[in-house]
Amino acid sequence: MKPYIELFFAFFKIGAFTFGGGYAMIPLIRNEAVFKRKWLNDTDFVEMLAVAQSMPGPVALNTALFIGNRRQGFKGSLAAGFGVILPSFIIILLIALFFTQFKDNPLVERIFKGIRPAVVALIAAPLIQLGKSTGITLKTLWIPIAVALSVWLLNVSPILIIVLSIAGGIAYYKFIVQNRKERGNGTD
Repeated sequence: MKPYIELFFAFFKIGAFTFGGGYAMIPLIRNEAVFKRKWLNDTDFVEMLAVAQSMPGPVALNTALFIGNRRQGFKGSLAAGFGVILPSFIIILLIALFFTQFKDNPLVERIFKGIRPAVVALIAAPLIQLGKSTGITLKTLWIPIAVALSVWLLNVSPILIIVLSIAGGIAYYKFIVQNRKERGNGTD
């Protein structure tokens, strides 16, 4: 029973003290699961995060479910998933109950405006860290920038980018990585 409680409270703490949604939770989840509790190594975390991002649903919940499953199977997924969503559920329930009393309060409006820059920083920090751990360098930095700009400015569908990225990854592996292996001068 102790491992389930440990999973629940680890993710409950993350869910309770993170503003800004799933991407703002990623550095806290990484710190808890990789560095503090050593449930995963950094490579496994990055790979698991890539899968969690590609699945439908909130990235923080998907991440919690994957880590919970990795630690304790299906019941671990339930404990971690319930832990990460319960704080949000409680907060939203309380806001819904009392929202009409403070929705036009200038202090509340200022608090939320003050939180916005912190949320941007909380999202930017893990992106930079994950970029470094996935091999993005100054030489390859143009790729995520080009993708972001094409989605934002040119209204290119993210689905098209994902499909083209999958095709490009398969082609790269099939024609470049395998050729290097066949010639004996590559390790990928």
